[in-house]
Amino acid sequence: MTTLHNPVLNGFHPDPSVVRVGDEWFLATSSFEYLPGIPIHRSRDFENWELIGHVGATPEVFGIGDVPTSGGVWAPTIRYRDGLFHLVVTVAMGRGMLHFTATDAAGPWSDGDVILSADGAGSINGIDPDIAWADDGTAYITYSGLILTETPGGPSIGTHLGIQQVKVDLDDHIALEEPRSLWSGTGGQFPEAPHLYQVGATWYLMIAEGGTERGHSISIARSAGPEGPFETAPQNPLVSARSTIRPVQNTGHGDLVIGPGGEWFCIMLGVRPRSGTRAFSALGRETFVSPVQWHQNGWPTIAPVLLNPRPGTRVALDFSPDAGLDGEWLAIRRPTSAIADLSARPGRLTLHGDGSTLDDPRPVFLGRRQEHLTNSVTVTIDASAGVGGLGVRYDERFHLEVEVGGGAVRARAVVGDLRQEWTHQPANGPIALHIDSVKPDGQGGFVRTSDLFRLAATIGGQRIELAEVDGRFLSSETTESFTGRVIGMYAVSGDVSFHSWIAEGDDE
Repeated sequence: MTTLHNPVLNGFHPDPSVVRVGDEWFLATSSFEYLPGIPIHRSRDFENWELIGHVGATPEVFGIGDVPTSGGVWAPTIRYRDGLFHLVVTVAMGRGMLHFTATDAAGPWSDGDVILSADGAGSINGIDPDIAWADDGTAYITYSGLILTETPGGPSIGTHLGIQQVKVDLDDHIALEEPRSLWSGTGGQFPEAPHLYQVGATWYLMIAEGGTERGHSISIARSAGPEGPFETAPQNPLVSARSTIRPVQNTGHGDLVIGPGGEWFCIMLGVRPRSGTRAFSALGRETFVSPVQWHQNGWPTIAPVLLNPRPGTRVALDFSPDAGLDGEWLAIRRPTSAIADLSARPGRLTLHGDGSTLDDPRPVFLGRRQEHLTNSVTVTIDASAGVGGLGVRYDERFHLEVEVGGGAVRARAVVGDLRQEWTHQPANGPIALHIDSVKPDGQGGFVRTSDLFRLAATIGGQRIELAEVDGRFLSSETTESFTGRVIGMYAVSGDVSFHSWIAEGDDE
């Protein structure tokens, strides 16, 4: 029997899509402004998942060099047909709707072709594309009709046209017709994340609606053909955590797949909020899974998502030019290879500051997702030739850091337009920097935050506590972000070297 771990993927891994190929499963998730883009995970038992690659490593592949924060790579769909992996995705405010292919999901992937609208004037105007094929080989792109690009005489940016569909020519990457409107749910806001499936002789259209926050849900309809008309399932929504006390909230944006024993599952996104009112989700949207049951009337039901976290982890890394960097490292709007220097000081990772800070959209920052609700990261830094440190980022307006430079160590909290700093001097020689995320003590039985951050430094063997910051300021609800916490090393100026990284945490 398959053990379902929830989360399936810890930390910021939203908008999951999954495909089974033989006895392996491949899962793709959104990456927004981070690179490398679109992580691909593989499982051989549907319980354990490993990162095997990414669809693209450079900003040019997606066109995200200058995308606004929370723009970029939105909601891929991964499928397999005739020996080829297909992935379709919209890069919001970037290149548009793209189609990638690969013979191996680990890569290399193609450079991505823009899927043009029928008039050939530009990309199909929509998000969350799905790709499916009819029995005769006709390819369909079904998508959420959120207008992202202004067109003369067309609807204005931000207009939502519901779920739409076009036949496409995948050789020339162009729509063969004007969009048709399909079923757009039961009336919830933002019908999105459509996936089209043929099960026997019946076609099913599954979508998300209600928005990706607390109202999020999954609904389904069916038809005799891929173009409809679609009949609404009487039991909609199939899954939603709204107005419940479930520990996993915002459940939606799902994709169906057959598991190892022939059973069906739905992979979907969700969050793990904390506080007395479950108001603050520290890690953002993660990937979850739940069983699906098909009934005699031809309709499926999806069980509520049950929390079942894996044991805690410890990641201890040294830096070697021979070993290189693993795929978990992320940079912002630039390749990790462009900022991570492993040869300048062998055995250390050196970042070369360019004057940017974590307030900027393209900082010199190399980080990893925060994967656990209780979490600590320690790095050892030499900033004698520059200024840099350890930071945790949601975006350029919401971040915390511990920074070394000029003979001092500073803790800093940036929460929107509010900024506070704490300074300790002197601070010379190799220094260990610490960012700990800890579960708060109960406040009379009612906890009002997700966690507490403790910002500290160890100087000369003595740990110095610099600041304690309320963690709810770096939650998806406060930042209104589509991403999650990423903790990393950064440089502001000069050459800053790091010779160890230790991250450990659990979800108790």
